[in-house]
Amino acid sequence: MPHGDVETFHQDGQWRNRIEGDQILEGSFETKAEAVDAGRELARSRQVEHIIRKENGQISDRSTYGEDPRDIRG
Repeated sequence: MPHGDVETFHQDGQWRNRIEGDQILEGSFETKAEAVDAGRELARSRQVEHIIRKENGQISDRSTYGEDPRDIRG
């Protein structure tokens, strides 16, 4: 994960967001959808990647809201 990406994850029965390299952000969410919405908005405002994890910790989705450094044809 590049420095400063936003991660949405499950911990202690709640959904939370954190910025990579920093502490967990204050506040938690009862549903994954609420946490994902908040995480997406934060990632967009910071122009970074948003990583969404399943309850078991596996990555379920990721979206880039800044410049994508990869040179992919297609």
